[in-house]
This record gives sequence, C-alpha cells and structure tokens, in this order.
Amino acid sequence: MFDHKIPIRAKLCIMFFFITFSAIIFLLFEHLTIHHCSLNSKAPEKFQLQLQKPRIQKEIQSTLSHIPVEEVDRGNQKPLVPPLNVTEKERIAWFQKRFHDFKIFESTNLSRQFHARVLRFFSHGCEAQFFMTWISPVTLFRNRELLSLESLFKAHPQGCLVILSRTLDSKMGYHILKPLIDRGFKVEAFTPNLPFLFQSTPAKSWLRDLIQGKKDPGEIPLPQNLSNLIRLLVLYKYGGIYLDTDFVILKPFKGLRNCIGAQSTDSVSKHWTRLNNAVLVFDKNHPILLRFIQEFAMNFNGNRWGYNGPYLVSRVVEKMKEEDGLNLTVLPPMAFYPVDWTRIGAWFEKPKNRHESRWVKAKLSQLRGQSCGVHLWNKWSGKLAVQQGSVMAKLMSQHCLLCNNL
Repeated sequence: MFDHKIPIRAKLCIMFFFITFSAIIFLLFEHLTIHHCSLNSKAPEKFQLQLQKPRIQKEIQSTLSHIPVEEVDRGNQKPLVPPLNVTEKERIAWFQKRFHDFKIFESTNLSRQFHARVLRFFSHGCEAQFFMTWISPVTLFRNRELLSLESLFKAHPQGCLVILSRTLDSKMGYHILKPLIDRGFKVEAFTPNLPFLFQSTPAKSWLRDLIQGKKDPGEIPLPQNLSNLIRLLVLYKYGGIYLDTDFVILKPFKGLRNCIGAQSTDSVSKHWTRLNNAVLVFDKNHPILLRFIQEFAMNFNGNRWGYNGPYLVSRVVEKMKEEDGLNLTVLPPMAFYPVDWTRIGAWFEKPKNRHESRWVKAKLSQLRGQSCGVHLWNKWSGKLAVQQGSVMAKLMSQHCLLCNNL
C-alpha cells in the first residue's frame, strides 16, 4: 500500500510543480508583454507627430491659399531689358513681341482681388497708410529692404504697409515678411491690378499707346518707370504715404500732409532746384497727383534716367507754383535727403581719427533734430559694406526693430 502511494504523491508533486511553473511563466510573459507595450506607448505619439506634419503644412497652405506657388519669381529669369544700339522702331517691335513676358500686366486671381484686399487691409485701424512698390524678383528683397520696413514700424508701430508686388505676393514673400507679421505689425504684399489703377486716369491711354506701338518704351527697363507711375496712381486712388525701399525712417511722419521733399536747393536763393519722388505724402484724389500722371502719360521718355521720376515732379511743381490753392508743401533736403548720392559713400565708412569721430557724432545729432528719414540711394550704395562706427552703422542699430541682420 505504501509502495503504491509514492508514485501518486510524486505525480501530484510533479503536477503541482508544472502548474506552478506554468503560472509563473504566464505571469512573467504577461508582465513582459505589458512592459513592452508601455515602452512602445510613445511610439504611436511619434507616429502621430509624423502624421501631423502634413496637417500643419496643409494649415499653412490653407492660410496662404491666396498665394499660388507659381507666383514666386526665383530671380533667375533673364531681365526684360530692351536691346541697346537699336532704332526706336526696332525697340517698339521688341516690346510688342515681349509684352506678355511682363507678368505685372497679367490678369490673375490675385490681381483681380487687389482693390478688395487693400480696402480690407486698411479697415483695421491704421495710424497711417504706407505704400511701397517692388517689381524685382523676390530673391532680391534683402537686408537693406528689410531695414526700411523695420525702421518704418519702429517709428509707426500702428501703421499699415502695402507693398505692391507680384513677386512678394507669394509663399516666399510671405516668409520674408513673416517675422514682422508674427510680431503684430501690419504689412502685406498685394499683386497690383494695373487696369484698375489706370482706369479713369491718363495712364490708361499711355498703356494703350505703348501696347499699340505708338510710344517708345525706351532703353531704361520698363519696371523702373512703372514704379514711378504706380506710386502716383495708388496715392491718387487711396491716399497715404509712398516710400522707396531704400529709406531709413528716423521719426514719425505725424503732421505731414500733401508734401514732397526737395533733393537740392540753390546755395544763394535757397529755392529748391530739384524735387524727388522717393517720398510722397498726399491725400486721396489730390489734383497735383493727377497732374503728375498727366505729365507721365503725355511726355513719357524711356531713354532718360529720372525723366519720369524726380525730374517729372520737379517740372510739374515748377509749372504750378504760381497757381492759387496748390495745397502743397515742399520740405527742405534735410527732411528726406540729408545726403546727396555723390556723398553717400562717406556715411558707410568708419571714422579713421578723432576729427572724423566728431563728424559722425555731429551728423547723427543733426539727423535727430532735422530729418524724418534718410534716402540711402541704393543704386550707388547698395554694394557698400557698412563699417563699424560709421553713420550708417549707428543709424541701423538705432532704428532697426528685429536687428537680426546687423
């Protein structure tokens, strides 16, 4: 009997051991399985983040849905410069053949929305309405131009700036302006609607004659002359302040109304000898703006530098100076043109001795007291390096806003 029970007890022990061992293995495996899931519980979040990237991109695209990718001008296109040493007839034929390459004349969904976009933009409480034009490739809008924008908003934090530009009205243009937009400053680039701006002005007949071959486009690239015309049209339609993109604004334009700046004066009589159109401050529908546009349309000359710009406003104001009720103020050169283009280079050079250091200090003091802004004459100073301690270095550090590119 005893001998018969031993195997049964042994079997029970073996069965108990097997059941216990199995339970341990099961619990251990379950624990490992649970532990493995908890370690990988972050993996779905990673995967989720990777999935969210396209959604974020879609949100950006929806925000910028009015800005098509094809509007971006990468700056690698050949400039539309008329051939040199050709006859007027040959130049007119060249323009008529290439007219459709001038994209600024092209009607697009963005250009057709121009007027509505401008009205909506200016309806949100603007301290002042500013305009700039940019008819160059977006890639050429660089630190010097950004400095102009920064100084404008430092002096006018509640101002609104519209940049009339097909190339900046793009995703690339938006990202250029984004650092200012993110800080709450009101700046946008809008593709201009030239037919709308030209409508009911002498500019309409000028463009028609140009397209029909009745006017010579001239040797000077047409976008430069278009900029001279567009600034007049946009102020005539909306009113406000036009600024070139190579300005440093030093103080608010508060109190300025219907005024233009003299570039030079006679040393004896002190009467202005030339005006400039790099800064224009005018009410909407001001009659002198219409006279400027008429002069542009009737006496356009695309072969003489500045003829349709500074020289144009000078001619018109000189003719009108005897008229009553002109409602125009001509500001002295110190207001906007405290340095002539022939001397701008000195403002970029560091002082070499104590005398030059005193000159820099005195010049800055004079600017603070008498100037609203400084025209930098980019055509002549654009490639100059800003040397430490120079007048320009001081102006940049005092009037930048983001100050990322000093």
